[in-house]
Parts: sequence; C-alpha cells; structure tokens
Amino acid sequence: MPEPKKPGAKGEKVEAPPADKPAEELPEDEHVPGEEPQMSQISGLFVEKPQTVTAIKGKNVTFVAKVDSSQMLRKPTMKWLKGKWMDLGSKAGKHLQFKESYDRNTKIYTYELTIVKVVDGDAGGYRCEVTSKDKCDSCTFDISVEDAGEDAGELDFSGLLKKRKQKEEPEIDVDVWEILKNAKPCDYEKIAFQYGITDLRGLLKRLKKMKKVEPKKSDAFLKKLGPAYSVEKGKKILLNVELSDSNAQVRWLRNGQEIKPSAKYIFESVGGIRKLTINKCTLADDAAYECVVGEEKSFTEVFVQEPPVTITKMLDDIHVVVGEKVEFEVEVSDEGANVKWMKDGVELSRDGKYRFKKDGTKHWLIINEATAEDIGTYYVYTSGGESKADPSTIWLIFQLCFLSDEKVTGKWFKDGVEVTPSNRIKMTHIGRYIGPLTATLIDSYDVKPEDAGDYTFVPDGYALSLSAKLNFLEPPKIHLDTTGSFVNKNTIIVVAGNKLRFDVDITGEPPPTVSWKKGDTVRASEGRVRVETRKNLSCFVIEGAERSDEGLYHITVTNPAGEDKADIMVKIVDVPDPPENVKCTAVGEDSASIQWDPPKFDGGVPVKGYLMERKKKGSSRWTRLNFDIYESTTYEAKKMIEGVLYEMRVFAVNGIGISQPSASSKPFMPIAPTSEPTRLTVEDVTDGTCALKWLPPERIGAGGIDGYIIEYCIEGGEAHGATEWVQANETPVEKNSYRVRGLPVGEKMLFRVTAVNIAGRSSPAVMAQAVTIREIVERPKIRLPRQLRTKYIKRVGEKVNLVIPFQGKPRPVVTWLKDGAPLDTKLVNIRTSDVDTILFIRQAAREHSGQYTLSVQIENMEEKVTLEIQIVDKPGPPIAVTVTDVWGFNAALEWKPPKDNGNCEITGYTIQKADLKTKEWFMVLEHNRRPSCTVSDLVMGNEYTFRVFSENICGMSDDAGISKNTAAITKTGLKQKQQPYKEKDMCSSPKFITPLVDRSVIAGYSAAISCAVRGHPKPKIIWMKNKMIIGENPKYLMQNNQGVLTLNIRKPSLFDGGKYTCRAINDLGQDEVECKLEVRGMAKNLHHLQCVTLTVT
Repeated sequence: MPEPKKPGAKGEKVEAPPADKPAEELPEDEHVPGEEPQMSQISGLFVEKPQTVTAIKGKNVTFVAKVDSSQMLRKPTMKWLKGKWMDLGSKAGKHLQFKESYDRNTKIYTYELTIVKVVDGDAGGYRCEVTSKDKCDSCTFDISVEDAGEDAGELDFSGLLKKRKQKEEPEIDVDVWEILKNAKPCDYEKIAFQYGITDLRGLLKRLKKMKKVEPKKSDAFLKKLGPAYSVEKGKKILLNVELSDSNAQVRWLRNGQEIKPSAKYIFESVGGIRKLTINKCTLADDAAYECVVGEEKSFTEVFVQEPPVTITKMLDDIHVVVGEKVEFEVEVSDEGANVKWMKDGVELSRDGKYRFKKDGTKHWLIINEATAEDIGTYYVYTSGGESKADPSTIWLIFQLCFLSDEKVTGKWFKDGVEVTPSNRIKMTHIGRYIGPLTATLIDSYDVKPEDAGDYTFVPDGYALSLSAKLNFLEPPKIHLDTTGSFVNKNTIIVVAGNKLRFDVDITGEPPPTVSWKKGDTVRASEGRVRVETRKNLSCFVIEGAERSDEGLYHITVTNPAGEDKADIMVKIVDVPDPPENVKCTAVGEDSASIQWDPPKFDGGVPVKGYLMERKKKGSSRWTRLNFDIYESTTYEAKKMIEGVLYEMRVFAVNGIGISQPSASSKPFMPIAPTSEPTRLTVEDVTDGTCALKWLPPERIGAGGIDGYIIEYCIEGGEAHGATEWVQANETPVEKNSYRVRGLPVGEKMLFRVTAVNIAGRSSPAVMAQAVTIREIVERPKIRLPRQLRTKYIKRVGEKVNLVIPFQGKPRPVVTWLKDGAPLDTKLVNIRTSDVDTILFIRQAAREHSGQYTLSVQIENMEEKVTLEIQIVDKPGPPIAVTVTDVWGFNAALEWKPPKDNGNCEITGYTIQKADLKTKEWFMVLEHNRRPSCTVSDLVMGNEYTFRVFSENICGMSDDAGISKNTAAITKTGLKQKQQPYKEKDMCSSPKFITPLVDRSVIAGYSAAISCAVRGHPKPKIIWMKNKMIIGENPKYLMQNNQGVLTLNIRKPSLFDGGKYTCRAINDLGQDEVECKLEVRGMAKNLHHLQCVTLTVT
C-alpha cells in the first residue's frame, strides 16, 4: 500500500521542487489527485473571466466577466469580492461602479466592475462568484498598484521589459518581516502565503512584538482593538476595547453589518471596558469587526483556522467476486470532516450504484453489486491527506448441461440467431457433459437482462434440437442507508419545519413495485408528504415537517420474484413550547425570586435549561439576565432598582434551539420592609379596651406602607412561653391609631405595632412598659369653643352646626335644655359621641333663638355651660313718617321705629326724596341713627315727598315708610311775568346719533354692542341678528337708558357671530344701524391673557 500524500491546505502555495529535480509536467486538462482544480481553468458558466492587471495610481480600471445563461432556468447572481469576505456590492458609489447588460441573441450576461481613480488600498486579491440555483462558479484575479512617473503619458516598453525580466529573477535575501511591518493587516495572509509561512498564528504573535506603531490619539478610545486576531475553529474569542467615557454606547459591526446580542455574540460592559465574546467560531466568523463609538471606529480582523483533516486508517485493496457487495472503509481525524471519493480521477456522486455512509470518523463507499465497470483505482481525499485502493474480481461461469454421446457436436442459437464464441461467451465439451453455453466473464459478472431469451442446441447429424429458456429474475431488496439523520437502526430524526428527503435504494428484476404506508394510509406521489419513484430509487419527501408527521412508516417492494419490507421510524423534533406561569414569589430591596413551570412540550428533545430576560414596565427593551443555560425553574434576579416595576419572561432551550418567550409575568417591584413605627404610646384605657397611637416609620422606602398590625400579650407570658403574641386586627389598619378590644380587665398587657407593605412586615415597635387594663374615673369637663362664649348670632335660613367637646370617664351622660325646658328634638338635632356633642339646625328660624344649657354628668359629678343663640332677620319699615316743618329750602322729618326690628337692634335709617314731577328717588341721608332728620338744599318751586328705610345687622328693610304729607318750596319776593305760551312741536322720526361699531370678541366672554337714538314719540326698538328678530332669548339682555341702546350677549359662542341690526320705529318713520360681530375661539395652550378695555365716547 503506498503512503498517502498530504497536500497543502486550501489557499497555501505548494513548495517548489529543487532545481536538480524538476517537477513532472501534467497535461493541461489534468490535475494532481487530491488537489482541487485551479480556479483559472475554464468552467461551464464563465465565458470570459477578469484578468490580473497592474493599475496606475489615480487611473481608472475596468474588469469584465461574461456568463453563459443558455442552460440556466433563472437569472444568475454575480458577486464581486475582495479577499475572502468583503462584498464590494455594499460599497458601490463614486469609487466602485457596477454595470450589468444582457444579450438576448447569445443569452450572455456581461458584468463590469470599474474602479475609479485607483489608490494603494485597492491592491490585493479579488474574486467574482456566479450562482444560479444549484450551479456555482468563481474565478480570482489580482490588482497591483504602481505610482505614475513623470513621463507617465508615454509607454516605455523597454523599461517594462526590464522590469518584467527582473521580476522573473528570484529574490535574494528578502526580509519578510520588514515587508509585513510596512504592510496593511488585510495583506498579512497574502504575504504569508506568498513566502510560504503556514503558521499564521505564530506570525501574528511575532509581528505584534516586533511592530511598534505609535498609537493614534483618540478622544473615544483609550485602548483600541488589535490589528488582527486568530482563533481555531470551534473555540471562542474575546475582543475588548477601553473607552474614555464609561457611559458611552458602542456598536459592534461584522463586515459592516451590526451585530445583535445572542447566545453566540455576548456583549459585556465593565466600567469603561466593552467586550465582545464570539462562541464556537466557525469559518463564517472569519471576517472584519469594528467597534463604533459615535463617529470613531476601531477596526480588526479575525482569522478562523481550520485544522487539516488527516486519514488515520487507510484504504485496503479488495478482491471480490462479480455480483458481490463492495465496501471501502476509511477513518479520518475529525468527525465533522467532509471526504471526496474519486475513481480513476472522476469524482463519484450518490446515485443508485454508489452509496456513501458515515459514522463518526468512519466513512464508507458502498457498491451494491460489483461489475466489470467497477474495476479501477479508488481515491479518498481530505483537506490533509489521501488514500487509494484497487479492487479485482474472479470470473464466474453460467452453464447449461445435458447427457449425450461424447462425439456429438452442434451449434447454439439464441432466439433463432446463432451464438458465436467470444471473450465473454465460450463453448466447451467435456466428456458426456456438453457445456452448451459457458459465459466466462473476465473481471465482471456480466450476465445482463438482455441475455434472457430462448436458447436452442442443434446437434450435427441429428434431426432434433434441445431448447431452454433463460429468465433474468432478481428478488426485490431494500437497501437502507442508516447514516445521516439516523440515531439508531431504522429511526430518523427531523427538525420541525425542515425538509426531509430520504432516498431508499431498491434492486430487483423486473423492477419492483414500491408502496409507502403510515398505519393504513398509503402515501401519494403528490402533496406535502409524498413519494417520488425513480429507477432503482424511491424517495420519501416531507416538505416542512410537522409534529403530525411523526410515526412509523412501512415500505414494501414486490415483484414476481418475491417481496421485501422495511420499517422506518420518523421522529419530529422542535424547539420546546414557552415556559408557563412565570411569577414573582418574593422580593427584596434590590432582588426578586422568580418561579415558572416547565413547558408542556419539550420538542421531543430534553430541555437543557432556561434563559431569563427582564424589563421595566412600559419599556420595550428586554435585558438578558443569563448567557449560560440555567437548569432550575427558580431564579433570583439581582441588581434591580428599588421602587421600579419590572416584568420577567423565560425562554426554554433544548438541543434544537430556543423557544418563543413565555408570557410576561405580572409587574413586581423590588422593595424592602420599612423600619419600625416610632413613638408608640397609650391614648386611652377602659375596661376591656386600650387605645394606642404612634408615628410612621422613619424609613419607609419605595414600597410605601399598606397598614399596621397590632399585637398584644400578657406581661411575663411571652418570657415563659405560656402565651404568644395575639394579632388584634385581621387586616392592616391605615391610620396611626387603633383601639384594641376584648382585653382581660385588670391584666397587665404588652403591645407592639408592625408596619406592613408588599415586602412584608417591619421590625415591631414594642411598648416599654405594661399597661393595666382598668378604666380610670375622670371628672367631667366641657371645653366650650371661644366663639360660643358670647352670643351666637345667625341669620334666618342659615345652617347652625355647633361642636362642643368634653372629657370624662366613664362615658358621661349628656343633656340639652332650652330656656330651662327639655330640648324639642323635632326642631333641633343632637348627636353625641364619646368625646363631643353636636347641635345641628339645618335652617335657622327665629323660634330657635334662646338660651341653651349643656349638662355633662358622671355619677354624682356634673358640669354645665350656657350658650345664647340669636336668629336675626331684616327689620320692617318705619311707621308714621311725617313732614313736620318746611322753611326756606329745608324740610324737617320725623318717624317712629318699626314694629318688627328683625330680632336685633335697629342700627340706623336711610332717607330718600323725590320730586313730584319726575318721581325719581335720590339719596338724602344714610345710616341716620335718630328717628328724625332735616333735609336741605331743596329746589325752589318743587314739591317733594320722602321715604325712610330701617337698618339692622342684616341690612335695610325690604319696604320703606313713605311720608304722609309733602314739602312744597315756594318762591318769595318774585313775580313772574307770564309770556304767552306757544307750544313747540317736538315730534320727530327716529334717528341714530351714534351707530353700531364692528367688534371682535373671544368665545366664552360676555360682550355688549351699543348705539344711541333720538325721536319723539319714544320709538320702539327691535334687535335683529342676520335679519332675524331676537325674541325673548335669555341669552340676550336689551337695555334702553334715555336713548342709549345696549344689547348684552352672555358668553357668546362661535355660532353667535354674524350681522346685528338695531331698528327704531315710531309713527313718523323708522331708522336702523347694523354692525358685524366676530367671535374668535380661545387658544388651547394660552399661557398669558391680555385684557384690552375699549371705551367709546
């Protein structure tokens, strides 16, 4: 067995052979076994590929790729990549421009990439990938950038040739580390491969020690990310930065896309340090990462190393008989490794002839029935090794014999056609046994279905023939491949929602009939769950597996040669259901205990544990509490803020994934119990009761106080354990006082009070000394309020409510008297409690006036107080108002006090006069205390009458006393010469002398519009709005004061705006004026009001 060769890892350059041993040349259309074909070879998709170029700095460069779509069902997808990971499509703009065109005649897509004004950073390796459904192709090209010389406008071919010649010569004494120190981090991998450095991790460590870069000052970062990091596949890596502002928010980006926290990506914040942990790194994590703070960024690259897979057990050469089953077995170093099987340089694929099987690190290639075509050299390749084997077969003979004479000869015919000997078919004659047909199959069991037919042997010299019929029959057989998703024999597991496609190889001649059943239900060839049948293959397909698809499936194959059956158990697994009944069982000052029930359905896979999240009530941002799976169903959440409402939810985790979140718990608040109440004292003691009072605790906290619990016990009983504390109240009391009842008389009792809130009970406040439960006799005493110590005066109709507190123990007997007689409870309401008595009159009347006596009596001890209540009203009018004397311009008046003084003293009188011509009253004197007065400054020639109002503390009387006679002021010493009287005609039609004015008012504020009119006889006034007469609408008040007309509008609304008209009419004519009234709405957010006064003269 030859030793396996170990090709270089993917992406590494193969070391050149020594000069004295030139490498063997291979044809262009072949490649070394075990190595992948070079990407530069022409594939089936690309018609034209981009070529490697050397670009001049500052110039434009364009790359063209053409793809043949004649064999494609849909439009291909093109990606332009730089290096391994950078998708240039996301950076399209002024610098990178993309163009796409399509030729309908040739069905060729043309893709162009233009780099505008090439810079040094554009140098490097590029790759373009084209994909279309199940087809994929890619090619690579490089760009090198050179500085433009002074004579860059002309091409110096001789200079280029010299440079090309020098470039072909081998470099001597090249310092790779100097090149790496001056190169960009993105070029490290390319330079390492170019110079044959395979230990990239060691390269980065050494380069980190050698390279001394002056750190660029940053306002946001105190410590940035390193230039590059390396991690092995399956391991975890930690990236961290240190910020100058510990409260700054950061964003982590991967290949320009923001990373969200998850079980794979874990964010941590400790002071000013921000950490990103990547768990179980895969090749997809080989990317560029950025930490962004505001406008500043810190950049690094992460390289994921995949260890080469080696072959630990080589292939063995196999000798097999034609028709037998062949199995090649190989063992590799990694369970998850992929291997490639090849025969004579051609890669093998899974079909009816070849089957692949994998179990851990072991891999098999299975050939069900060996034929001559299977002879060859078989290779198995991994990323770190290869192995080969050669199978060979022995020959088999098919013989049909009969007994005859030894000398008989003859000919063989098949279906009337003579059979001629060949390498495959030989005819023999051994003694009396004639081997009429011997099929000697070299290197193959080559009996084929076409060999079936009617065979005839015709002996020479005999008029007879012997016939036989060869039927090609093969019993049906099911070949189950128990690798892949099978967890044990004939059981397959499928994740819910995924597609299951299970191929079953079937052999038999004639081709057997296949039937799939689940229970008694036969599976059809169409639908979500279907059976697809091909030659020698039956495919069982489930699109989007559901829980109802789980069960035992039966496959039966039949043909005339027999029948074969097999059972396959399909198990559907899914993520578990969400946990249930998430609730808070206890709270602390900054913590809470959470409990939940496991999910009803575990998804078919045991639940590994749970993940918890919390958030503040009203917020939409959930915070993950644990990143490692928590196995218990109770959890204590810490580092919470006291007094803030929180909600919790829980995720269940199994081997398939994470469930949907549970329903949020009821809001809960982390709080701590309060401190003990203060200043607990005894307020009152009676036979069997004790009244206590206290002050709230000094420290209450965010939970507040729900109430207080009062407890008591007999003194000395607690110390001896004879009596426990007894709770006096069933529910917490909110007041700071409480009377404990049902206590034993004469016993010494201890009391304590505990504050209660949602967090529980506080420490108790205990009374220092015991209290003897016995009532103490106290002399009765009435505490009369100050306002009742003098005469209490109220007006008729007002309410009287007198509260008079008193003291005394035991409870005194209270008695009320009025004017020495028992109080009539129909006129006055009396209510008495333990500490006060209340006299209440709903509507006071004069008969309620009098002296009230309150008596408080305990046994033979008594105390009395007397209070006087006076109910007053307005007085009646004065009587007998008389003008007693008139002289000059003066008149003397006298009168008598009113019969009804309103139950109080008359405080004065008000006198008014009126001219008999105008009969308008004018004030003469106010608050005149005497029942007489002198009125002066009367007008000569007029005759006056007088009226007098009486006054008391309630005001003036409603009616006045009018004088019985008048006072005439006559002219003395003057004689008037009478002129002939000529009466003037004063009649005139109405005419407005002051018009209405347009106004703008605010809704809700009363407004008025005014005008003035003259005319005789006095005109009739009509107000109209929008030509409609305003009737007796209570909203409008119309006034006429000696020709000045006013229309008052009470709290106008927006509907009161319009045109208002005032019309004056008398017998001689009419006149009218109008104005416009605008009503504006008030602003909703009016902070300041301005008052404007408009005066019209």
